[in-house]
Amino acid sequence: MEPFLQTLIAGILLGGLYSLIGIGMTLILGVMKIINLTHGQLMMVAMYITFWLFSIFKLDPYLSLFIAPPLLFLFGMGLQKFLIDPVLKVESILPHNQVILTVGIGMVLQNLATIFFTSDYRSTPVSYATDAWYLSDVWKTAPIELSLSFSWTISFCIAVAITIMLWYFLAKTDTGKSIRATAQDLDAAMLMGVNVNMMRMITFGIGSAMVAASGCLFIPIYYLFPALGSQFTLIAFVITILGGMGSTMGAIIGGLILGVFESVTATYVGMGWAPAGRFVVFIAALVFLPGGVASLLKRHAIRKSK
Repeated sequence: MEPFLQTLIAGILLGGLYSLIGIGMTLILGVMKIINLTHGQLMMVAMYITFWLFSIFKLDPYLSLFIAPPLLFLFGMGLQKFLIDPVLKVESILPHNQVILTVGIGMVLQNLATIFFTSDYRSTPVSYATDAWYLSDVWKTAPIELSLSFSWTISFCIAVAITIMLWYFLAKTDTGKSIRATAQDLDAAMLMGVNVNMMRMITFGIGSAMVAASGCLFIPIYYLFPALGSQFTLIAFVITILGGMGSTMGAIIGGLILGVFESVTATYVGMGWAPAGRFVVFIAALVFLPGGVASLLKRHAIRKSK
């Protein structure tokens, strides 16, 4: 029982960070109707920013949350305005040429990182990397011994806080409501006076900032190399499919499901099988739940309304 509970805790902590990655891609998909396949490379860029801030200025990776995400927000807005938006306006025999563009941007970022920083594996050896909290420290007569990694727990809590702030922004602010209107009905939003192009820029910037925040939260507990982005692009894509195309709540649930599934697979099957488990989840979602978790949530809401 104890190994299972420890595995479940580890999966939830990992899933919380995965959810933050998935939300960024889902938000962009919901508003712009494209899959951003440079998502993981943007995370890689943020992780390199965090790494160099730590290496040169000894800035704690968690404090880099005040630097890397704002920079990636501006970078994301620039990508949308000067690269993606012009492609969206051009008629082409390829209906999804903007998706191909994001693949190209990701390849450029990955190769630039390789040229400037080499392919060496890097990390931020923070002093608290091996610290942990134990259940017995709080409950002296605990029947089982469970532990919580300090780094994983802090990263998870910050991810939850960022998600709550994003929900408040989208639900309560005028800009957030304009973004939601653009996602729901582009033509109606334009008729209501919403600056759709600006909302797209802001959305791509927010999506980039979200995945940048994920990079800041991952680097104290993960390693860094230029090709890392491709791995996390795949993770974000699986979460988007599992959660439901464009559903923020679905992305949160999908990230938690994927995190728990990978943790259980790594514990009971083998560490090397955890990445393969993503494809199992991906295929299962396409076959048995094509609408993702969002479709289940909609069905539940309809039944409840009746």
